[in-house]
Amino acid sequence: MRTNVKSRVAALVAAILMVSLSCGIMEAKAPVTITFWPSSNPQEIEFAKIIVARWNKENPDIQVKMEPLPASRSTEEVLLAAIAAGTTPDVCANIYPGAITQYIAGKGLYPHDELPGFYDFVYDRTPKEIVDSFTYRDGHVYQIPWKANPVMVAYNVNLLKENGIDPRSLLTYSGFLKAAEKMAKDTDGDGRIDQWLYSPSIDVTWWQRFFDFYTLYVAASGGRTLIEGGKAAFNDSEGVAAMGFLQELFRRGYAPKSTFPGDVFLQEKIATYITGPFAIPFWESMKPKGFEYDFVPLPVPDFYTGKEVWTYSDPKNIGIFQTTRHPEEAWEFVKFLLSPENDAMFLAMTSQIPFRKNLDKVEGFASIARSQPYLPRFMVQSRYTQGADNVKPLVEIYDAIAQEYQYCAVLGQETPEEAMEIAEERVNEILSY
Repeated sequence: MRTNVKSRVAALVAAILMVSLSCGIMEAKAPVTITFWPSSNPQEIEFAKIIVARWNKENPDIQVKMEPLPASRSTEEVLLAAIAAGTTPDVCANIYPGAITQYIAGKGLYPHDELPGFYDFVYDRTPKEIVDSFTYRDGHVYQIPWKANPVMVAYNVNLLKENGIDPRSLLTYSGFLKAAEKMAKDTDGDGRIDQWLYSPSIDVTWWQRFFDFYTLYVAASGGRTLIEGGKAAFNDSEGVAAMGFLQELFRRGYAPKSTFPGDVFLQEKIATYITGPFAIPFWESMKPKGFEYDFVPLPVPDFYTGKEVWTYSDPKNIGIFQTTRHPEEAWEFVKFLLSPENDAMFLAMTSQIPFRKNLDKVEGFASIARSQPYLPRFMVQSRYTQGADNVKPLVEIYDAIAQEYQYCAVLGQETPEEAMEIAEERVNEILSY
């Protein structure tokens, strides 16, 4: 009897040990899962799907779960809300450098320079001056340099030719306005103008100003930003000229004060469009038969004396967030995403330019360049680009400028001088908080 009891106890202990061991083995084999938010750009989503599928196949112990960015007016608002709620992903590939100060203030981003081998990897891929430009004032790097989208003027080759407009005339404000006068037409005889050279956005959403006033200011000023020494620096001859140029387009009836459904550039309602290379894949897939376009630099004031025309770079970077439980695994995935072959694939799929040294030496670049005849223009322009100011109240600053853009340029209720003075006062007030 005693022997049976001992046997049963031994069997029970053995069973418990077996269960414990099997649970331990299961725990050891459970893969790490990291979440990844890519941009909502369709081509970038396709790129991300390919990258994630390949990574997951090659790395069974570290699985990446790709999730769409939550809907909002902008990625910046989504990420700020997620930081406040503690619901950020492990990795996001849509970090706008101008919002970094806000993310850091919310303790949102991981100090990437503390990751193993960070500088060896980043300096091998990216020019040092670019890494330095994205280094925060406390010496840490809270964003991993990824890509740029130099903003240029796209133009409809045939529309300009039909109206006797030389694309080179678009390079100055006076030449652009003369071309705009030629293009403003009533094409269907209903007594209303329905074709224009350019249609600046009348949307007052803050980030829209990156693609009209701010881009024009960067060009007019030879690469300066809006803030210097903690104060507004745009109430100058270049700022007044940029706002005045936009006002003249609306005042003379050369630009519509309304919006239209669809892509007005492909519909040939307008002959020019200020954009970055990210527009190319969409246009190539949707353009009507016989539609031709090309690119020139931004227009500048007639008094501009610089040799090169600068523009807004529209950069986006990659970030690992403080909420991650697996920073080193997330870093391994980011390094995979930024490999030479994946940078080349990204360029081929999106037409956007990675921050990679000697990009033209990457395997496959020659075939990509042959398939994308516009690429060399953007690569040349990328040498003369400027981002936005890295200040905490970025959205408030651009909201203030957007208000003056509406009152001055669109509605004509203020002079450019008044608009710049009011915006300067308001921005300095915002910066003083």
